[in-house]
Amino acid sequence: MVMFKKVLVGYDGSSHSKKALEVAVEIASKFDADLYIVEAVDTATIIGMGQSPIPQELIDQLFSRAKDDVKQASELAKGKVHSVSGEVLDGDPANAILEYAERVKADLIVTGTRGLSTWKKLFLGSVSSRIVSESKVPVLVVR
Repeated sequence: MVMFKKVLVGYDGSSHSKKALEVAVEIASKFDADLYIVEAVDTATIIGMGQSPIPQELIDQLFSRAKDDVKQASELAKGKVHSVSGEVLDGDPANAILEYAERVKADLIVTGTRGLSTWKKLFLGSVSSRIVSESKVPVLVVR
């Protein structure tokens, strides 16, 4: 029987990531696993999109919103799983999630099909697809 002791979910507050969180919580609960909730803020893409410098205040707001998202998601999971921790990552979402999964030795990555991130991530062909193709552990993509 496959056992998951560390479940990682990519989260951004979108409806797709909320569904992914629900599934991740259920799996972590059934396996008495630790749950890791992460949200990535891709500052390099944001900075590269503009013709003029991006105000630091805007970047701070993005990180603040991400921290709020992760905090709310963590609150939803508390009491339902063995343990829950959340973290905001800086970088390309697929790379950041994959690197974090290796760092915590996740057994499973759960992600939604789409998120609220920058325009290039509106299609399954980007973040979710890259995680599926590059992950060293099983990946569950939730619709």
